[in-house]
Amino acid sequence: MHSFAVTGGKRLKGEITPQGAKNEALQIISAVLLTPEEVIIKNIPDILDVNLLIELLSDMGVSVDRTDRHTCRFRANDINIDYLHSEAFRQKSGRLRGSVMVAGPLLARFRKAFIPKPGGDKIGRRRLDTHIIGFEKLGVIFTYHAEDGFFHLEAPRLKGTEMLLDEPSVTGTANIILAAVMAEGTTTIYNAACEPYIQQLCHMLNRMGAKISGMRSNLLTIEGVSFLGGTEHSMLPDMIEVGSFIGLAAMTQSDITIKNAGISHLGVIPEKFRQLGIQMEYRGDDIHIPEQDIYEIQTFLDGSVLTISDHPWPGFTPDLLSIVLVTATQARGSVLIHQKMFESRLFFVDKLIDMGARIILCDPHRAAVIGLEREQKLRGITMSSPDIRAGVSLLIAALSAEGRSVIQNIEQIDRGYQYIDERLRKLGASIERISQ
Repeated sequence: MHSFAVTGGKRLKGEITPQGAKNEALQIISAVLLTPEEVIIKNIPDILDVNLLIELLSDMGVSVDRTDRHTCRFRANDINIDYLHSEAFRQKSGRLRGSVMVAGPLLARFRKAFIPKPGGDKIGRRRLDTHIIGFEKLGVIFTYHAEDGFFHLEAPRLKGTEMLLDEPSVTGTANIILAAVMAEGTTTIYNAACEPYIQQLCHMLNRMGAKISGMRSNLLTIEGVSFLGGTEHSMLPDMIEVGSFIGLAAMTQSDITIKNAGISHLGVIPEKFRQLGIQMEYRGDDIHIPEQDIYEIQTFLDGSVLTISDHPWPGFTPDLLSIVLVTATQARGSVLIHQKMFESRLFFVDKLIDMGARIILCDPHRAAVIGLEREQKLRGITMSSPDIRAGVSLLIAALSAEGRSVIQNIEQIDRGYQYIDERLRKLGASIERISQ
């Protein structure tokens, strides 16, 4: 087990480039299973979750040629279907929630799939219902076998249909798209997620020969085809990293430029940080965040306390609420953070309170943050990372704090952020990976 030892209170300076988008990578890499032809994927984030998925594909029989850590050639022309029902597959895929994304393409191409109980973050209930209900509407027969711990999915025939999703789940929408592209007839998905990740997946599939329309909206139309070919695809910059670096710059009073930030795909993310009073300047596709001694949280027009909440795209992503929360701890003013989607994602705030932050955890979904206004610094403590986003939030807090902090369970951070300690050291951060 490794930990981060962080000595905080240093102002950082320099340039940092976001990795490829983690949430896009999991569905794009799963899509290579749809074709026996070669698929080349670029700007792959070199992180634990993505590397584990690539290992899974290799174990399934996909030819994997990783020309460098961020580029990979895949060819899924010799898949071992029996491996999908093995104990080895259950053990490995059970560690990765993203492994559910292989079900859609396997159903499309081979008409059967197995899903183990999912792993991943401990951030509350994350349902598979949207995936399974969507599959069933396409003609998939679904049964759960308690004796082997697998959901068994079989599709003697996939037939296009109309469906209204109960929630605009990103992974659910992606999985249904991956199954529907090779179904007979036309599928329409209403209340579909429309995040840039979904748009990227649809564009990639269309280059492979799919017929998908309605991208950027919540109504997708998919005309099924009988064969998909190879293609080349490059990931977007990770919007969650971009938001994390904006918060880091503000908290540490640093001068940081985020290179190649993919500004046109960020939606309301920059505006939410501006609502905290954080200054930023666009320079082409780069974002420059200058040093700020004080940043002041805005109020609503009637003078009431600002509320920042998550919402399906094009609303504010839930993955950045933890970052917004920690950034607000040193602001001037107050904000209510409302995390609607996951009931345990705010439970890391007790560590921030131990560090000296003024936060009231109202209930599992809401936290009121009263900014310290730099009147006192956070203090370094020993803490543990409960999930990817909370882990980076605690890291940002430690980098701004006075004294030494130790962050344990950093495997959670490594799941989502590549070489984060090395990249932060280049900005001047005092961070060391230690064994405990």
